[in-house]
Amino acid sequence: MTLSRLTAASLLALAAVSASPAFAQEEAAKPLDISFSLAGMSDYRFRGVSLSNEDFAVQPGVTLTHKSGVSLGLWGSNVASNGGDDIELDATLGYTRSFGKVTAGISAVAYLYPGASGLNYGEGIATLGTSIGKASVGATFAYAPKQANIGNQDNIYGGINAALPLGESPITLNGSFGIEDGAFGNAKRDWSAGADIDIKGFIAGLKYVDTARTAGVNGAGATVVFSLSKSF
Repeated sequence: MTLSRLTAASLLALAAVSASPAFAQEEAAKPLDISFSLAGMSDYRFRGVSLSNEDFAVQPGVTLTHKSGVSLGLWGSNVASNGGDDIELDATLGYTRSFGKVTAGISAVAYLYPGASGLNYGEGIATLGTSIGKASVGATFAYAPKQANIGNQDNIYGGINAALPLGESPITLNGSFGIEDGAFGNAKRDWSAGADIDIKGFIAGLKYVDTARTAGVNGAGATVVFSLSKSF
């Protein structure tokens, strides 16, 4: 997976965890926290498939989080021509809670395409994450119920991901694997492997992305994605 919807949220969480104790206590006193992210990448790949016609994409995001764990997010990207406007906006309502070393989350996402509302659809997403030594691992399950805009079919996606920092270096290795079935695929597979490097708060990424069982879908071939992002 590229540095996109879920990855941007992960970076914001990592930034919060790495804060100094004094800063963390000051932030904990606030009932609301607002975070921003901005990313640029050579290709916007979502679950292995290019949504930008294999062209460059810019992706800003903003998240408002309440101390209870409830959050509201808005994330955007340019996409390939879709018969209307070439913009995607994702509006997310979520809830996250930690149970010891395990963090669980659930969210409802509306995928919106201004100027091409016939492509809009909704999806529910559940996530689990934990750490094993220095590595972090996670799982994602997404379900889109039957909707007219996705051919009156439902869609299921399940994925796993992992990240491993290399010692005290600024480099983190990462990888993912997912399976999708329904409106957007027939037992479709996607996977990625790459590395991120922290350069004074900017995250530069290099990732190999590929798919299988895509039945000739455009933009589903193997590629290398370059990215640069910043969370603040």
